[in-house]
Amino acid sequence: MLLIVLAYLGGALTILSPCILPVLPFVFARADQPFVRSGLPLLAGMALTFALVATLAAVGGGWVTQANQYGRWVAIVLLAVFGLTLLLPRFAEHLMRPFVSAGNRLSNFAQGDGQQVRAGSSFLLGIATGLLWAPCAGPILGLVLTGAALRGASVGTTLLLAAYAAGAATSLAVALLIGGKVFTAMKRSLGAGEWIRRGIGAAMLLGVVAISLGLDTGVLARVSTVATGGLEQRLVDRFAPASSQRQPAVASSSIDTSGNGAMMAANTPAQLATDSNAGPAMASGSMMRAADHAAANPAPLPVEGELPSLNGAVQWLNSPPLTTQDLRGKVVLVDFWTYSCINCLRSLPYVKAWAQKYKDQGLVVIGVHAPEFAFERNIDNVKKATHDLGVDYPVAIDNNYAIWRALNNQYWPAHYFVDAKGQIRYHHFGEGDYAESEKVIQQLLAEAGHADASKVAIGIANTSAQGVQAAADNADMQSPETYIGYQRAENFASPGGAAPDKVHTYAAPSQPAVNDWGLAGAWKVGAEHANLAAASGRIVYRFHARDLHLVLGPGSDGKPVRFRVSVDGNAPGAAHGTDVAADGSGIVTEQRLYQLVRQTGAVADHTFSIEFLDPGVQAYAFTFG
Repeated sequence: MLLIVLAYLGGALTILSPCILPVLPFVFARADQPFVRSGLPLLAGMALTFALVATLAAVGGGWVTQANQYGRWVAIVLLAVFGLTLLLPRFAEHLMRPFVSAGNRLSNFAQGDGQQVRAGSSFLLGIATGLLWAPCAGPILGLVLTGAALRGASVGTTLLLAAYAAGAATSLAVALLIGGKVFTAMKRSLGAGEWIRRGIGAAMLLGVVAISLGLDTGVLARVSTVATGGLEQRLVDRFAPASSQRQPAVASSSIDTSGNGAMMAANTPAQLATDSNAGPAMASGSMMRAADHAAANPAPLPVEGELPSLNGAVQWLNSPPLTTQDLRGKVVLVDFWTYSCINCLRSLPYVKAWAQKYKDQGLVVIGVHAPEFAFERNIDNVKKATHDLGVDYPVAIDNNYAIWRALNNQYWPAHYFVDAKGQIRYHHFGEGDYAESEKVIQQLLAEAGHADASKVAIGIANTSAQGVQAAADNADMQSPETYIGYQRAENFASPGGAAPDKVHTYAAPSQPAVNDWGLAGAWKVGAEHANLAAASGRIVYRFHARDLHLVLGPGSDGKPVRFRVSVDGNAPGAAHGTDVAADGSGIVTEQRLYQLVRQTGAVADHTFSIEFLDPGVQAYAFTFG
């Protein structure tokens, strides 16, 4: 109930946001009609459509977003017609001349004949408005949506989104009722009913133009985040009880610089109630600390829960599907990973070594691949990455986050240690503490009857991690993981800011501060990544770290993309990464993480630049080491 109230209040605050302006004309178009028969159905249609689309977008994947784009254009055309009928009273008649009766009904609807207005027509207008409505994604809505994406569809998710939509509808209803009284008074005193109707029609057309140009999700949305973000954050701080167990949470994944090296996924709505410091849900890049784990003394290990069902995996690699029954009598290490996650890649040599070292004594390692980016849902991509990385133990493809949710996991990488009875006895989030984790493996194997396991020397012999799998230089790493898609981007410094979801010509920042970055050339910046629309595009980043990586992929046609890297304007030379030659040249051939800079010696501030010589490249996120 507390979360529903919080979601409702967050929705109510949207009336104060500039990004709601394009929607207001569609609402006020019904201000002079009876509220119950006109305004209420409109707001109900608007709220229900938003709640439905938001739910599907959060849990249904990219196809829903694509389908909604078509719906938006249909709605834009429909509302443009409504606007024209208000502005031009004879427009409906001329437009619908072959269908006189239908034309008359449309004209009556547009002109607001109080005796003939039907709730169904207002409800239809509300549905169209709901398809266009892109509320400001502040802290509250961000937490609800990202929680829905990881928790999956549920009654709780639907209630939270419905509460948010109801809050927005309530504030709009108040505005509608007040507006109706004002319009009635103006008609009575000034006789300006015709001009009011035409003015609203013109405002509707302006709203259609604003939404068509993306102003509602672009400039206005960014302004509105500033306008209401502080109010929403104060609501979160007031309603969420204190807890000492978690640090500030964000909706995006974040790199950890405390030494644990964990990437944290979005907090769920349920966790919002236990986090008094929950930060803005759409503000990525905040520093995270992995949750405290078991004490240094490994004995005795507590029982933390039961290993849940693994049936949610959509496919298995290197093994037939495994069940909890199949694993009884075995010690199991469950490793949550995703193949472009730098933290996962750096812990992988240890996981692989444990799988080989203790295989004959009863250890079963299961890699649960839970994707972060859309391309990591492609099973062929995961198969290739698994082969290239030398992962030969069972891998469960968890594209629907079923196993992730069953364990209430929040991190990449996350290691869960399960005893022979199927009980979770220990967990570790992120990189590091490998000796401690190996002691746990030995202890659980000894409990299962493999006494010799505790006599094996701790440590991995002959394991020299190379390239991206080498340990990070955490002592002097001051640059955080940085996303390029506008949904989670921070410190974007190109003049004029980002222009979401359309091709725009950018200029690189002339003097970026540390951790500022920018684009140059014609790019289309989407929610998750930026796509280069023409050759000779660049990305510039002022960083402070030993290593620099960038998650990249070729365009939709799959054609390789050539690139050239420079550091402080020069070829990287000896500081080149494993995917770059000394002269800075390289090529993007597949969707994965590319190591572009690996320095030796002292770490200092440097300006990195990558120029793409061919169009089509997709850029997702920077990571550092």
